[in-house]
This record gives sequence, structure tokens and C-alpha cells, in this order.
Amino acid sequence: MNTIRLMLVDDHDIVRTGLKSFLDTQEGLQVVAEASSGQEAIERAQETHPDVVVMDITMPEMDGLEATRRLKELDEDCFVLALTVHEDKQYLFEMLSAGASGYVTKQVAAEELVTAIRCVALGNVYLQPTLARWLLEDYRRLLTQTPPGARRFGEQKEGEKGLDVLSKRELQVLEAVAEGNTNKETGKQLGISPKTVARHRERIMHKLNLHSSTELVKFAIRTGLIELK
Repeated sequence: MNTIRLMLVDDHDIVRTGLKSFLDTQEGLQVVAEASSGQEAIERAQETHPDVVVMDITMPEMDGLEATRRLKELDEDCFVLALTVHEDKQYLFEMLSAGASGYVTKQVAAEELVTAIRCVALGNVYLQPTLARWLLEDYRRLLTQTPPGARRFGEQKEGEKGLDVLSKRELQVLEAVAEGNTNKETGKQLGISPKTVARHRERIMHKLNLHSSTELVKFAIRTGLIELK
């Protein structure tokens, strides 16, 4: 497995120090650069060429939104994962629009942060499950606005795999994740650890050839595993 090279961007030294100490202990991850502002992040990225930039949003000189836009313009293969205190719908959509491949809050469990990093490093999208609820809301709104007779957004495609390829436990995990539960909440509900939930989630995405929380939610709706309310 190739080492994922990381750059940490946060204006708080103590946050970067704590993240570096933790992430450098994880197999396959290496912090190669740090920055305390968006402007510094651009300069350091051009020097070190990280695979994934773990990006704060609110920073001096240049915020994470503008820094993400410029980083993607300079190198489209540099993936950005937003790590922020802002559990905010507007920030989420603005970061995704700027080119970020993922969005998690600083309240996320350590193992989920690692999962998010590995996910975006593969070119996939990762959203913290609690935040995926907002996408589900927008998806429901789009469904109600679809003209009669038109093909619905996210309608199941011919030949797409169904629920029968998943185990009973995987179905339970998929349902909980699609409803917006965190790995910790799902684990408590099912009596398993958050790390085990994360592994089930990865297997589900592999079996169904899905690549993001959004696609998991759409799949769960299409197959009737969860209902629109």
C-alpha cells in the first residue's frame, strides 16, 4: 500500500500538533507539511505535493474555501478534506463547490477521520454521516420537483446490484448510515464498535460499487431500505 502524504492546514498550532502526532502513527499515512493559513498552504503544497490536504475553513490571510479553489486549480490530483468546527450546511456546500472531496467536523471520531482521509485519497467523496442528512433533504426536494413522466434523479439503473448482495449486518449498517447516524451512534445501536461499523461501511461500498455517502443514501432510497418522509 502506497503511503498517503498529508498536509495539515489549521491556524491553531495545538490542533496541528495533535493531528500530526496521531496521523503519523497510522499505517500508510505520513504528514509531510503543515500550514497555518490558506496562503501558506498553497506555498507548501507546491513544495511538497501532498496527496491529501486536511483543511480548516476559518483562517487568517486566506480562508479554506479560497485555498481549496486555488489548490485544485494548481493540481487537480491534490485532494482536499475539510476538517472544521462548522457543522453548517452552507459551509458544506461551499467547500464541495470549491473542490473539496470530503467534509468532517472536529467532533468526528479519530478512526472516522482516518477512514475519510483514505477514502478521498482514492478519489472518492466522504461526508460525515450526520452531515449527509442535508444531502438527503435536498435529494427529497428534487424528487418532489421532478415533472410527471420524467426520469427521477437517482432512479435505479438497469443491472444495478440490489440488497440481496448484502449480509443482514451490512443491511443494518447501511440503513443506519443512510439515516444519518454516525459510526458511534450506529455501533451503539447495533452493539458493535465504531471501527467495526467503518469496516462494514467500506465492504458495503465495495460490494455495491458506490463511492460516497451520497450514493449510499440514494441507493437506500431506491431500494426502499429507507423511506422518504
